[in-house]
Amino acid sequence: MSHEMMGYNAAMGLALVEEMRRDDSIFILGQGVATGGWFGAEKGLASEFGTDRVIDCGISEAFEAGLAAGASIAGMKPVVNMGFGDFALIAGDEIYHKLAKWRYMHGLDVPMHAVIIFPIGTMGGAGPEHSSCTEVLGMHFPGLKVVVPSNAEDAKGLMKAALREPNPVLFHSVQGLGWSRGDVPLDPEFIVPIGKAAIKRPGTSLSIITYGSMVPRSLEAAEALAGEGIDAEVIDLRSLVPLDWDCVLSSVSRTHRAMVVHEAAKTAGPGAEIAAQIQERIFFDLEAPVMRLGARDFPLAQHADLEALAIPSVDAIAAMARELAAI
Repeated sequence: MSHEMMGYNAAMGLALVEEMRRDDSIFILGQGVATGGWFGAEKGLASEFGTDRVIDCGISEAFEAGLAAGASIAGMKPVVNMGFGDFALIAGDEIYHKLAKWRYMHGLDVPMHAVIIFPIGTMGGAGPEHSSCTEVLGMHFPGLKVVVPSNAEDAKGLMKAALREPNPVLFHSVQGLGWSRGDVPLDPEFIVPIGKAAIKRPGTSLSIITYGSMVPRSLEAAEALAGEGIDAEVIDLRSLVPLDWDCVLSSVSRTHRAMVVHEAAKTAGPGAEIAAQIQERIFFDLEAPVMRLGARDFPLAQHADLEALAIPSVDAIAAMARELAAI
């Protein structure tokens, strides 16, 4: 399989191009998508597919999500790029009620192909209304699938899986990784299955369960810990709904210690649910409490240095792992 080094956002764009060529029922809308989109993922789409399939919208998130719900029920395959995950709150009724629930409420036995792109996380001082991690909302409302790629290869593979998925998918790209680069397969049939986690680093001392921007930081922390005799296993969840519980529980049953790391706020974040289920399901395999590390519970500053202090650093991940290993 041939590969090409490319950026995270470009890999998302490659998936969109390949699937729009394969399936003419796919169309995309959002602010600025006809001129390349917020971060370049839609670059060149309008010139190849025209503005009937690449549709610029105003600041109208609720309208865009409602349109996606109606179009998907009618058999089309809409993709909406909302620009920032924070705007999930503006379009919340259309996403978490209509997209998630309408087939069940109205007895519709039809697929609902719809992908909502919600970039999440910090990007160097974009402020508290453009840097939130809202992925936990998709975990809370049944009827949606939720993915968070941590690298360029997964950005392509998960986007392709989302575009072929017959259920609505919230695709949370990670703003802090947007310009990172990686080796991406060029095979148009390359897909990363939704609901399949990846063990990025095997280990025996403890399990670090993470996703998105915290995957590279957790791997860096694990390498530092290895020199101290702490052999950390690092799991990249890749999907939060469905979550690969077989991978998580198998790992923790082997290492007997677990910590969950994410960029989202710690209180009521995804780690709370993951930690609770680990303790419910395999309590007697644990030799220590499940620990959690997330962002501090205050609005993010509009300053890159202050923002960096709010989310888990490599040093903070390593420090919690040492604490966990010592119990």
